[in-house]
Amino acid sequence: MPLFQNAVFHISAHHLRDLPTPLGIEVAFAGRSNAGKSSALNTLANHNRLAYVSKQPGRTQLINFFSLGNERFLVDLPGYGYAKVPEALRKHWQMTLSTYLSQRPTLNGLVLVMDCRHPLTPLDRQMLDWFCPSGRPVHVLLTKSDKLSRSASGIVLQQVKKELLETWGHYSNGNCTIQLFSSLKKQGVEEAEKVIGAWLFPESAMDEEQIPHPVA
Repeated sequence: MPLFQNAVFHISAHHLRDLPTPLGIEVAFAGRSNAGKSSALNTLANHNRLAYVSKQPGRTQLINFFSLGNERFLVDLPGYGYAKVPEALRKHWQMTLSTYLSQRPTLNGLVLVMDCRHPLTPLDRQMLDWFCPSGRPVHVLLTKSDKLSRSASGIVLQQVKKELLETWGHYSNGNCTIQLFSSLKKQGVEEAEKVIGAWLFPESAMDEEQIPHPVA
């Protein structure tokens, strides 16, 4: 059974004051609008509509919490970088996301979703700048890998891995990982589950040899 199959909607928040009381462990999913973040969440949870998927980018406007039970939560952050979002809303989410990522005490790790055809945009780098100084782990999902050939996706993987190490690797003490992922082909699901599961359930015995190697 997929690790996150029992995920159910818990609460949505628009402002920091609307966030639930920080209890337990949270893992957040962030990504540029239309990078495949909601599809990745749905694939990992084996649920078609856990997170809303739209062909129109910028539809995730709230911080959505999904409960796994035992005070474990997946957190779907608003997609960023959609040009048609009003400036006032863009500024609101910039403040909200930067504060959540840098100060939320129960946030145990960040899954940063990037379209493998357009990785490490300026806004992706900004998210890493906000989060990585906390010293907590980050795992990059290079989504839509089925859109590239095996050799091309492998080149992208190595290029992004190199920049992660050189720019942000010193913050995480090597706890920064990356993988290829395809929601359409269900590729990379077990690999992602092992990383995220170790963050959510650190008391559980995980097979370290099957966890993706750090970017070091």
